[in-house]
Parts: sequence; structure tokens; C-alpha cells
Amino acid sequence: MTRLFQKHYHPAGTAPGTLRDLSLEQVALQGPATFLLARREGGRWGEMHEIVSEAIPEVSEEGVLCWLDVQGMPTSEELELLGERVGLHPLAQEDILNGGQRPKVERFEESLVVTLGIPEVDDEGNLHLYQLTLFMAGNIVASVMAETLDPFVEVRRRLKERGGRALGEPDDLLYGLLDAAVDHAFPVLDGVGERIEELELEILNQPDSSTLERLHGLKRELIMLRRYLWPTREVINQLLRDHDDLFTPDTRLWMRDVYDHTVQVLDLVESYRDMTASLLDIYLSSMSHRLNESMRKLTIVATVFMPLTFIAGVYGMNFAHPTSPFAMPELSWYWGYPMVWGLMVAVAIGMVVWFKHKHWF
Repeated sequence: MTRLFQKHYHPAGTAPGTLRDLSLEQVALQGPATFLLARREGGRWGEMHEIVSEAIPEVSEEGVLCWLDVQGMPTSEELELLGERVGLHPLAQEDILNGGQRPKVERFEESLVVTLGIPEVDDEGNLHLYQLTLFMAGNIVASVMAETLDPFVEVRRRLKERGGRALGEPDDLLYGLLDAAVDHAFPVLDGVGERIEELELEILNQPDSSTLERLHGLKRELIMLRRYLWPTREVINQLLRDHDDLFTPDTRLWMRDVYDHTVQVLDLVESYRDMTASLLDIYLSSMSHRLNESMRKLTIVATVFMPLTFIAGVYGMNFAHPTSPFAMPELSWYWGYPMVWGLMVAVAIGMVVWFKHKHWF
């Protein structure tokens, strides 16, 4: 079963902002963090290249625009260094390490931290929900993706192909990253729609116990998708409503398009939830109909054999006393046995013909 609940908690009473050490399991699954940096100089974006954590640039209000992309889970020491260089608050650092955070927006003086959930389906068809943290302060925009997912392949392609025309300001770059993160849900939901269509055909044709199991698994995944994607709409709305001083009017116009995409995603999720609920009703109705059909056939068979059983029971009593007026005369007939068989066959055929005439089967 897909693991969707992956939040890690501190022991009770731990001070806020405490950075815990990574477990061996997390290190094995997520791998060491890779720091990638791209600079915009001379009106054009340069190539994104890997740097060591000590080379993370510091925030300056006026300077070269930088995009720092962190792939993999940083250690507590690397996060502390990142916080010192770019001004990432300890509470935001703690949220990165803990994971499983609800999508939200946090403002720390002149910096902005956006936490989102990104869905992804692996090669085996299992759904995973990953946490993305975006940070903007001064001339630096940072993205931290603790898992092995890379949602910004298209953004890097745009920076490489369009050069100086693409995402030339910090708020513009933040918009591009938000847009890529939100749009990442569309192919996942397309896959969910295909699975719903397959289940619908299977339920209408030949449902079984595995169909119900997969249907419940799909409902569970949709509930978790809604849990992560529903707050995303409020995140984008809050960016437009409460933090307009950080975005230019042109960027705010493009952010409205991201908001529209979140509404579309939620509409799809709600529609698929309704469809899976309907599929469950169809499954139960189909199984009930199949049971009724089986019971109807068994009832017809039992009904046909009832008079035959009665006839066999009567002649099985073998009352053949030679002087009794109540003895069975058929027992002494030469053709008595074939006559009883002929009677039983005639009764069975007559009942079958009558049932077909009444359209009972």
C-alpha cells in the first residue's frame, strides 16, 4: 500500500526551531543534498552548476539574481548554513527537515517562505506526495526539494532557451517555480482519470474482490490529494492578497493564472472523488445484481425439482399390499417404472416452458 503519511515529529517538549538529525532510513531514501546555482548576469541566465554548501551566496538587496535549487535532504548543518547565508528562518528550516507540512505561506520580515505539496506517481503506479519549499529574499530565490523528484525541468529549459526574456526578477522567478509546481499535478490527475475509466469498465463487466480493493485505494489517494492540493489554492490567494508588496503588477497578473490552475486541479479532484463514490455504488449494485441472478437461477432449478422430488417420494414408499384397497396399483404394472420417469420428464419440461413463457429466465 502506498505510504502517504510521512510526517516526522520532534519529541514532546522540544524547543521550536530545533533541527533534528536525519535517520539512516531517510539518508538512504533521499540521498545527500545537491546544491545547484544559476545566476542572471548581463540580462541573461547562465548555466546551472553544482556548488558546495560553503559557496551559497548571501542575500543582498541589489545584486545578481540567483536561483539556488537544493535537491535531496540537507543535513542540519547545511540547513543552518543556508539559513545564515540567505536568511532562512529556523522555523522554516525545521519544517524542511520534518516534512509532511500543510501547504502554507509564511512571512519573515522581508523574506517569504512558501510550502507546497507535489504529487508524483512512480513506475509501479503508487502515489507519493512530496514537500517543496520555496524561499525568496532580496536577490535570491531558493527551492528545496528533499525527495528525488525534480519538478523544474521545464523551468530550466525555459531559462536556457529564452535567456534574457525569461524570469528576470525574483518575484517573476518565484512565479515560474510556483507555476511549475502547481502544473505538476495535472499529469498525475490524468493518470487517476484513466484508472477510474478502467475500473468503471471492470465493474460493469466482471468485478471481483480485487476491484473493490483498488477502488478503495483510489479513494484513499484522492483524499490525500485533496488534503495537499486544497490548501494550495489558499496559498496562491494569500500571495495575491496579503503580499502584494513583494510582487509587481505584471507578476500578479501571471499569478492569477496560477490561481486558475489550482482551481482547475481542485475541480478535477472533487470530480474524481464523486466518480469513485459513484463507482462504489455501482460496484455494490453490480454485486447485488449478480447475487440476485444466481439466486434466481438456483430458485428455478429448485422449483423444477420440487415436483420431481414429490413424485419420487410418493413412489418411494412402496405400499404394495396385495389385499389393501389403498396399495399403489402402479407398482405392479408392467410399464409402471417407465411411466413414472416419463411423468417426471414431462413435468420438468412443462415447468421450463412455463418459466420461459413468463420470461423468468
